[in-house]
Amino acid sequence: MRIVYLTESLPPNIDGVSYTLIQRAKFLESQKIEFRFISPFRPDRSYLFKGKVQKVHSFAFPMYTAYRVSLPLFDNLSSYLDAFDPDIIHVVSPTPLSIYGLRYGKKRGKPVVGSYHTHFVSYLKYYGFQVLESFGWRYLRWFYNHCQQTYVPSLSTLRDLQYHGIRNLVYLPHGVDARKFSPEYRSMGLRKAIGVKGEPILLFVGRLVEEKDLEDLNGMHRILRARGHQFKLVIVGEGPMRHKLETRLTDAHFTGLLTDEDLSRWYASSDVFVCPSTTETFGLVVQEAFASGLPVIGVRKGGIRDLIQDGLNGFLAEPNNSADFAAKVETLLQESHLRKHLGQNARAQALHRNWEQVNAKLVQSYEMVISNDCAFYSS
Repeated sequence: MRIVYLTESLPPNIDGVSYTLIQRAKFLESQKIEFRFISPFRPDRSYLFKGKVQKVHSFAFPMYTAYRVSLPLFDNLSSYLDAFDPDIIHVVSPTPLSIYGLRYGKKRGKPVVGSYHTHFVSYLKYYGFQVLESFGWRYLRWFYNHCQQTYVPSLSTLRDLQYHGIRNLVYLPHGVDARKFSPEYRSMGLRKAIGVKGEPILLFVGRLVEEKDLEDLNGMHRILRARGHQFKLVIVGEGPMRHKLETRLTDAHFTGLLTDEDLSRWYASSDVFVCPSTTETFGLVVQEAFASGLPVIGVRKGGIRDLIQDGLNGFLAEPNNSADFAAKVETLLQESHLRKHLGQNARAQALHRNWEQVNAKLVQSYEMVISNDCAFYSS
């Protein structure tokens, strides 16, 4: 089998999509399956698949310059694809690069499948473009209905897409590396380094952007401080909102972007994971927190609500309700035994989801698509 991925997300740009593709590349290499990436990013030599990436021309995305939009017509991609001769094309996001992949697949008679990773349409309201939501859904419907199958990471997201008329959806949740993210990385030295003595650490990990609903995190912080609670808020990540957040959350600790063991240590050295985002299609950071033994406070919207079992491995608050979010966090600040119990349950759940199983199911699906048998079921 020969697979080509067209994606705007690869290292050195680190986000949930690129991390998912890193795990996929590791699996495909372990199975000796041939694959290539076409992307505006090319990883450094620390990634073994660096030589399997064809870089294309691109420009910085205006609202978030860390991302780039490909310009596939400036590269001779048809010759590159013809030489590789893929059995299947996987388009990762609804971008001009992926439209090129759709058209190439149709012209050459190659099956094309897609992924739905990001609620792009839900982001519009955060930047004053809510009026374009209807057009956005029409475009997504057109794009994904040209794919033979579209892989969706959560059942909540799958139902949303079905509601908007998108067909041929396959539920395929993400995995987690429970060795990389583990309570074993807990470090008292790391806690002491930021002045924490005995108080709990509340952790947020993610891009510092409007669509992560970080204003609700600020509201939660203000309410809990007004009630006299002692805790330390640690924020891991980078993005255009960092300066605003640093101005408002003056006693929080900002680490910037972290990866590998540095990231693992912060997960394991914290006590509660907080995620107010309403726009997640899945929530990789939630599973990483679970694997690290942390209970999670999330909201009843988006893919996160499928991961959190209320009262078992965390709590779900009402979306965009800082008071309710703060109340859920307050319960865990006050009850250390409950924090520990929910964290143990969270770790146990994470152990049942690994990347090897997820990627094996994906390859099985590819085989069925290639053979024109799309009756693929995932549990």
